[in-house]
Amino acid sequence: MVLQQARAENFPVATHLLPRQARTHLLAIYGFARLTDDIGDEAEGDRLELLDWLEAELRRAALGQATHPILQQLTPTLEELALPLDPFVDLIAANRQDQRVTRYQSYEDLLAYCTLSADPVGHLVLLVLRMATPERVALSNDVCSGLQIVEHLQDIGEDARVGRIYLPEEDLERFGCAEEELLAPHASPALRRVVAFEADRARQLLASGAPLAHSLPLRARLAVAGFTGGGLAALDSIRKAAYDVLGTQCRPRPARFAQRFTATVAHSLRATPVPGSVRPHLKSVPTGAAGS
Repeated sequence: MVLQQARAENFPVATHLLPRQARTHLLAIYGFARLTDDIGDEAEGDRLELLDWLEAELRRAALGQATHPILQQLTPTLEELALPLDPFVDLIAANRQDQRVTRYQSYEDLLAYCTLSADPVGHLVLLVLRMATPERVALSNDVCSGLQIVEHLQDIGEDARVGRIYLPEEDLERFGCAEEELLAPHASPALRRVVAFEADRARQLLASGAPLAHSLPLRARLAVAGFTGGGLAALDSIRKAAYDVLGTQCRPRPARFAQRFTATVAHSLRATPVPGSVRPHLKSVPTGAAGS
């Protein structure tokens, strides 16, 4: 079995605000996450079999017996920090789900998917920083799910072309948007209404970034503000495009990111220390219930 290395990408700029040792561990975690997504999205052959291999390789990494370079790089992080394997296994589970489930009936179903695909990353960041508490993890879950929804909105057309739709079916129906409209060169009025609705939900989730940052020391606070500000700036670009995410590449400009970053830092100074999460009660997604 031959696997390509996870594609080279710039690690999010926000992590460079963290201490060097933490960055080393986070780079190892990021490499694993990218490899997992690459297998789930791009690998040729039986992706479920490859994901099974990856989970077995993860467990070998915990024993210092991994064979893949990215998993070998993860071993010191697992050992030094005594990290649980569950968040890594959840990331693999999200990619397994992507092979079987291509539709989500409700917003709660989508958030349940985000608990596998996005939230584990924030949990691992807090564990690396040795700052994971139930309250912080809950706020981190909001931010990570919000960022995941923003990414889904930016990639609606790309996802639809490979048969995946992350917009809740109940919301498409509510606003009278047919699935075929996700394949058009420009967003229809109905799709724009759906995107605006989901963007507002993502913005509410990202609002947890300020109280989360408020609870952290300075360098970690700035990093969280960077992640949150990036998501908010992306939402600003979607709104500026009049929610036409099909005809416009909605990526935030550096100046807008800087404004959102600064505003989030300022807001974190005034935020109430660690209030509750804004997520609704989640229900699990039955395997295969949304299509395959």
